[in-house]
Amino acid sequence: MISIRPFALCVGLALVGFSAALAADNELTAEEKAAGWKLLFNGKDHEGWICNTQKPIATPVEDGCLVPFKSGGYIIMYDKQKFGDFTLKCDVKMGDDQCNSGIFYRVGAPRNPVYSGFEAQVENSKEPGLHSFGAIYDLVAPTQQTHKGPGEWNHVELTCKGPLMSVKVNGEEITTMNCDDFPERGKRPDGSRHKFFSAIKEMPREGYIGFQDHGHPVYFKNVKILELKPQ
Repeated sequence: MISIRPFALCVGLALVGFSAALAADNELTAEEKAAGWKLLFNGKDHEGWICNTQKPIATPVEDGCLVPFKSGGYIIMYDKQKFGDFTLKCDVKMGDDQCNSGIFYRVGAPRNPVYSGFEAQVENSKEPGLHSFGAIYDLVAPTQQTHKGPGEWNHVELTCKGPLMSVKVNGEEITTMNCDDFPERGKRPDGSRHKFFSAIKEMPREGYIGFQDHGHPVYFKNVKILELKPQ
């Protein structure tokens, strides 16, 4: 008879090793720590975070999540440091069918994030567009929609290096942009108008990171950043 105990032991050890490679919510894995990732949100309180109005965030941390909705600001932002070249990753869950939020980055003027920074859109959209989930808002539309619906978690990864930007949603790169392709003030490369008053090529390439309150419940956790060497 062949004993199943050695097999079971091997399986058990493999599972233990696999679990060790993972981290609980709002913690870094051993691999992330070794690679230089930084945890921006501790899952317990608002340490490092504030409204863009410089007031404390009114909405409490909920089930280990940052909640921008009714926070008292247009965005809640990590104000301890500006970031230029980086990869940011986080998990986001939309609270309802009408959800509209965004991940703001390279925000130069916190009281005016809409025009001084960029936004990776979070919205319960159906078709790709300039304002759909994963769009670099009002500048570049995603090639496809890979997000899950309200009540489900989506993993978003945003990378900026020099003029280059990309957005991944649930492992798929769906949006890319080169700021140098936008040399004219207020215009996209095809000549159509966008919301910004300046040429995208000339916008600052570092700033604050934040999450938008646009009037709907939305939840963020596992907010991590890896700073990259300048382009």
